[in-house]
Amino acid sequence: MPEYKTVLYDHVTPEVVRVAMNRPEARNAQDLQLTRDLNDAFDHANRDDNVKVIILSGEGPHFNSGHDMRGGTGLGFNDIPPVGTWANFDAPGAEGAMAKEEEIYLQMCRRWRNLPKPMIAEVHGKTIAGGLMLAWVCDLIIASDDAEFRDLVVGWGIPGVEYFAHPWEFGHRGARQMLYTGDWVSSQDAHRMGMVNEVIPRDQLRERVEELALKIAEKPLFGLKITKEAINQTQDAQGLWTAQQAVFIMHTLAHTHWREVSGAGIYTGEGASTVPGRK
Repeated sequence: MPEYKTVLYDHVTPEVVRVAMNRPEARNAQDLQLTRDLNDAFDHANRDDNVKVIILSGEGPHFNSGHDMRGGTGLGFNDIPPVGTWANFDAPGAEGAMAKEEEIYLQMCRRWRNLPKPMIAEVHGKTIAGGLMLAWVCDLIIASDDAEFRDLVVGWGIPGVEYFAHPWEFGHRGARQMLYTGDWVSSQDAHRMGMVNEVIPRDQLRERVEELALKIAEKPLFGLKITKEAINQTQDAQGLWTAQQAVFIMHTLAHTHWREVSGAGIYTGEGASTVPGRK
């Protein structure tokens, strides 16, 4: 079994792998270490010829509390080679900040969404802002009956998290209300709006997700791969990826504006920020 600093990797069966975010003390907040560990774990599962389904879950009371803005585990951009095509992370102004967020958020999430094997998000507790992206890159979202979702970054003048999928996940009316208000969305409402596939009692969540994963794993792997590709291509033909790239430019502009008018730092992937809380 591979070992990672912030991720647990376990086989439910040879065909089903559970990748669990393991920073419960930080409510699984994303820092650069967790992002890279997730990427390495997903790659390992994807390259395992026996694995057909990947489950993504979180240890502790919550699925994910968003970007870590309290220091993280200390890994920096100069410590590891980039996964994507962006570089020059130390460039001044918007250039370096945009490069960092292209690398660890927009392009990384796009990469995970396009992994050919089906992925199931097992979501419990709270999922805040950047944590939404981790659920959205999965093919299915199964949530506990106490799960809640929130994106509050419009309060900082920023149009939602970097991997902007809100209108596709909630419909445009639900996305507007979620973003304009910053209010919590219950798992029941998320299910009603189409973001969540099933709502399950908290104490039955893990069992149900594994049951579903095993049922999916009965199908031939190539059939699962090309079906996922067909659905992803349909979403992209409807404009998902084009819209996400356009909104990311707005996101970068909004970060730059926020720094200019507030004098506050914005999260850069290394825990450096003067903005309180988490994004």
